[in-house]
Amino acid sequence: MSDAHRSGCPINLTLEVVGDRWSLIVIRDMIFGNRRHFRELLTRSEEGIASNILADRLRMLVDQGIVSRADDPTHRQKAIYSLTEKGIELLPVLAQMAAWGRRHQPVTRELAIRAQLLEEGGPKLWREFMQELRETHLGAPPQRRARNRPSVGARLQAAYEAVAGGRKPGRGRPSARRSPARTRRAV
Repeated sequence: MSDAHRSGCPINLTLEVVGDRWSLIVIRDMIFGNRRHFRELLTRSEEGIASNILADRLRMLVDQGIVSRADDPTHRQKAIYSLTEKGIELLPVLAQMAAWGRRHQPVTRELAIRAQLLEEGGPKLWREFMQELRETHLGAPPQRRARNRPSVGARLQAAYEAVAGGRKPGRGRPSARRSPARTRRAV
């Protein structure tokens, strides 16, 4: 047991890596929003993360092997962040957290719809989505999908847009008329 850890408890060790508020929000935005550049992660999240905190969390996630960082071939001054297998394997954890949040917190319908679909689809849907994430983030070969069946990511996004009435995710803050408790972001 390393002195760097409080204990060898698996829950404690996991929380030491992703237990702060912002790390899971960054991972969520990479998974569900396909946000892979610093600027996208900074400006398109409804929670409004500060740039210094985002830089710190990205650095920590890279150090922990949850996210990788590479130069963006389309722009010399940009980096592109990708989930690693460790990061992709957090999807079921986020799905379970979102399901719990839907049941016990005052979430909004448009921000909870993806959580609902993931809960209803269960582990089979999670595995399918994780494979799509491997294709996007790790360059895994594409898996065959049923003809005319959109990807899990596309289905989740379409459901969100249908419930949100076409409002694009991460575009500005929710209306001031809503109570702050009703603007929490769910998957």
